[in-house]
Amino acid sequence: MVPVLPDTRLQTQAITIVANPLAPPKGLEGAVVAIGNFDGVHRGHSVVIRAAEALADRLGKPCAVLTFEPHPADYFAGRPVIFRITPEREKAVALGRLGLETMIVLTFDEKLATFTAEQFVEEVLVRRLGVSGAVVGYDFHFGKGRAGSPDFLREAGARHGFAVKVVEKVLADVGGSPEAVHSAATRTALEEGDVAAARRLLGHDFFMTGEVIHGQKLGRTLGYPTANLVPDPSCRLRYGIYAVRVVVGGVTHKGVASFGKRPTVDNGPPLLEIYLLDFKGDLYGTEIEVRFVAWIRPEEKFDGLDALVRQIEDDVVKARALLA
Repeated sequence: MVPVLPDTRLQTQAITIVANPLAPPKGLEGAVVAIGNFDGVHRGHSVVIRAAEALADRLGKPCAVLTFEPHPADYFAGRPVIFRITPEREKAVALGRLGLETMIVLTFDEKLATFTAEQFVEEVLVRRLGVSGAVVGYDFHFGKGRAGSPDFLREAGARHGFAVKVVEKVLADVGGSPEAVHSAATRTALEEGDVAAARRLLGHDFFMTGEVIHGQKLGRTLGYPTANLVPDPSCRLRYGIYAVRVVVGGVTHKGVASFGKRPTVDNGPPLLEIYLLDFKGDLYGTEIEVRFVAWIRPEEKFDGLDALVRQIEDDVVKARALLA
C-alpha cells in the first residue's frame, strides 16, 4: 500500500493508493468497488461513485474505486495516445475531493489485457478483491475484446454472489443542449480551449498540479514573473492564454496563465506559465494547483518583447474582469 499523505496545499482529503493487490487490502474486505478509468472524474463518474457509496452503505461494507494505469488505449497503442484529463495524481486528488479514501490501481499490462471477461471477474473481483458489490457505468466494457458488458457483469455477479449496479447515462447542458457526459467530449472541449464547457461536463474546473520549476526568468525582467509547470506529456489543452485560480499553501490566488510553446521567445516544449495577480513571493519547488476558469485568447507570436508586454497588460486586465 502506498499512502498519499494529507496535502492541504492541494486542498484534498487524504486518499490511499493500493497498487495491484493480490488479496483484499486490510479494511477493504468485501468492499463495493466502482470500476472504470475515471479519466477526468466527471459528472458521470461522480454518479457512479455515489451509487457505489450508497450500495456499500446498504450492505454495510467499505467502498473504493478500481481503476487502471496506464490507460488501456495507451497500452494497446504501445505509446501515449490519450489526452489524460486527470493523470494518476490528479485523479487521486479529484477522487479524494469526493470523499473516497481508497483508489485501487491495477497495472494494465499483457496479462490483464488477455483476461477474458470471466477471468477478470473470477481472478480480480472474486479472488483478489473479494468484492461484495460492483458499480459501473452504462457503457463500461471489460475483458479481452471488450466482451464483458454491463449485462454480463450482472449475470456474473448473480453467479458469484456479489451485487451489481449499472448507472445509466448522465446528461449535462453544454452549449444550450443536453449532452451525454463522457471523457471524450471533455477532451474535445479542452482541445478547443473551451474550459467553460469542460467545467459543465466535469462538474469542476479542469486543473493541473505540479512543482514550480525554474524557467528562463524572462517574465521577471518584463515585470511579470511567472510560476512555471511542466504539463503531463499527454496534455492537448489548446495553446493560449487563460484566466486561472492558483492554490498555493491552501490559499487561492487569481492569475493569468499562458500554455504553449512561447513562439515570441523560443518556440520550445510546452510549458504552463502562470502570473499570479497581486502576489509576492518565491514559489520555486512549491507544489501548486492551477484551475482553468476562462479562455482569453490564442497563443500568438509578437513582433518583439515590447508588443508582448503590451499584450500581457491587456491579458491581465481581462483576467481580472473574468475572475471578479
